[in-house]
Amino acid sequence: MELIHLDETGAARMVDVGAKQITQRTASAQAIITMKPETLQMIADGAAPKGDVFACARIAGIMAAKKTSEFIPMCHPIPIDSVDIKVEPISNTQVRLVSTLRCTHKTGVEMEALTAASVAALTIYDMCKAVDRGMRIDSVLLLHKDGGKSGTYDYQP
Repeated sequence: MELIHLDETGAARMVDVGAKQITQRTASAQAIITMKPETLQMIADGAAPKGDVFACARIAGIMAAKKTSEFIPMCHPIPIDSVDIKVEPISNTQVRLVSTLRCTHKTGVEMEALTAASVAALTIYDMCKAVDRGMRIDSVLLLHKDGGKSGTYDYQP
């Protein structure tokens, strides 16, 4: 398999997408944050000292998606059509964050989806670290992507 972010000498480069077709593209990614049951209950009760944790996480994920190319060196800035961040408790200690992005462009939105889910989870950590420094962020992964030359990908555990 060829690494397209390297030139013939092995130097890093930004891939030229100029000749690629504009297509509709979608990507979804997740992150899971684990915390103490009391921390998740505090969030659910709306009693976090810094405010509405899940609303802030959604906003942070959206903002991060729009800025992805600013901190992933070889990532193209792309016009994002939509960002959706779902925040769902999946147990009394875990919250799953799923980002879904869409664009119509020459390159996909996988990095933006991964960034959005990660930053949403980091925001929960930031807003609750005063009461639970032992929170853990895991399972950051691409769930789905479609569009473009490489076709569809679905995560298979």
